[in-house]
Amino acid sequence: MARPPGPLLPAALLLLLLLLLLLLLAAAAAGRPCGPAGLSRDTVLGRPGANVTLTCQDKGPVNVTVSWQVEERGAAAVGGRSRRLAEGNALLLRRLRYEDSGRYSCYVGGHLLRSLRLLVEEPPETPRVSCYRRSHDKDVLCEWPLRAKPSPGTRAMLWVKRRFVAENATEQQCRYFSKARKFVCRVKVPPGADDTKPLVVSTCVNNGAGGSAGEDRIITLSSVLKPDPPLNVTVEALEKAPQRLRVNWSYPSSWDPRFYWLRFQVRYRPEPAQTFTEVDQVTTTWLDIHDAWRGTRHVVQVRAQEEFGHDPRDLTFDMGPFSSQFPMEDGTYGVTLPPELFGEGAADGAGGDIVEASTHSVASPYAFLVAGGSLLLGIALFVGIVVRYRQTWRMGGRRGAKPEGEAQHVLVPLGPPSPPLSETPLLSPPSPLAPGALHVTNLDYFFSGR
Repeated sequence: MARPPGPLLPAALLLLLLLLLLLLLAAAAAGRPCGPAGLSRDTVLGRPGANVTLTCQDKGPVNVTVSWQVEERGAAAVGGRSRRLAEGNALLLRRLRYEDSGRYSCYVGGHLLRSLRLLVEEPPETPRVSCYRRSHDKDVLCEWPLRAKPSPGTRAMLWVKRRFVAENATEQQCRYFSKARKFVCRVKVPPGADDTKPLVVSTCVNNGAGGSAGEDRIITLSSVLKPDPPLNVTVEALEKAPQRLRVNWSYPSSWDPRFYWLRFQVRYRPEPAQTFTEVDQVTTTWLDIHDAWRGTRHVVQVRAQEEFGHDPRDLTFDMGPFSSQFPMEDGTYGVTLPPELFGEGAADGAGGDIVEASTHSVASPYAFLVAGGSLLLGIALFVGIVVRYRQTWRMGGRRGAKPEGEAQHVLVPLGPPSPPLSETPLLSPPSPLAPGALHVTNLDYFFSGR
């Protein structure tokens, strides 16, 4: 007998809903759109180094003089005052610079005919973000370098959310540091955050000329922990030991050794050599070099790693940068450290719309889509289970039904039922003695006078 095609419909419905859920997840994983900043209709976009022509009217006025004025926003403007330009219905600007951005207006006899905003910008570079954390009690810093200074109106944004969780992303507005030529975003870490939970980091840089989104990065708080370089690295020659050098250093100021210690890696080489000799797993803040070249200057570098490193065999993977000791001209050693970007007054912005970092939560529509798709999938699974059990119940009822008129056979026991074991005594009760019977168990019977 052929099986009914009832369960095929729930299976097809489940497959359709599963495909819908996969599409929703793919849309959520695609990240946020990163396009150019919105420009008004009276804005003319120009690229640095290019030429642009501004037109006052489509049909130039006859027998009148058209004059142009500009209100610049760059260094050429003095107090924002207007500056008169050439006359004519069309104004040609050659080899544009960022300073040429501003409001250009054309007049006839002191009457304003048209006002245009010229924006000189070029599309931003694609961010290649890297994140690190200087200590267990510090925030996460994400940054990416730039080959050239960005346009004044460039904005950089960063979003952080937990992976595989339908929640709103936290938006961070990044800051540009002109001395280091990099954007830096500070990600706040709440107290008690799990260091092993994966986070998704997305970036976007845009201005009026275009937008560029970086590749999403998957990080954990523990994997981006990279201590700062050790401080006060000194190298001293030991007396009566021409092949020995004593290297001393101290913990970086951003690391508190009262809670977590650091392990260090020291590498050194003579100045003529090209390869370094490395010493790993140093737990002290000093090291004696026993194989130095006599009478030769050496380059010594020290870097740190937290004591609970993820892979002790590969210290170079998650260790911070080196502190270097390079020999000076007078034979002494001087310390070379990376610049501090986050001290008081150490950074200057690029101007324009690049402002201090800020944090706020952004509602994401993909979270609601994923939640709705999951709800639909759950409902479809419930319906499929109910339909399947209903079909099974019907088929079982048909098998168990008897045709009418079929004889019913009753089982008849062959003998009387035996009493249960609990009603049967272990010892049989004594029965009355027959006349002339012997008392086998009564010894007095044999010795009586009978």
